[in-house]
Amino acid sequence: MSWILLALIGAIFAALVAIFGKVGLQGIDTTLATTVRAVIMAAFLIAVSFSMGKINFASLPQGRALFFITLSGIAGALSWLAMFAALKMGPAPSVAAIDRTSVVFVLIFSLLFLGTQFTWKALLGAVFITLGAMLMV
Repeated sequence: MSWILLALIGAIFAALVAIFGKVGLQGIDTTLATTVRAVIMAAFLIAVSFSMGKINFASLPQGRALFFITLSGIAGALSWLAMFAALKMGPAPSVAAIDRTSVVFVLIFSLLFLGTQFTWKALLGAVFITLGAMLMV
């Protein structure tokens, strides 16, 4: 399976997260809802990892890899706390559009910290994403 197909599948499920989250947040605290979601995700991912034979306690991340995976987990949790709070207050399409501007931030951070090569094509894509998000709000 290609990375493009996997990315599209991920985008479809990300859209469903916004839709299901918007419906599920009715009358529920957003922090509690995010916590419940995280526990369900963890249980699901553990089950998937075991069923695929991916759990090998000798090869669990350590050191630098564990540090950055931890930071990624914290960033993801903070992202979803903000996303669920925004979904509770705003329309799902607008919230999701603004959330997708994360692509622009990934570009900026990767240029600054990962040594990604600047291209005018990427800049144009970032401008279009930003304009699209603005039109959806």
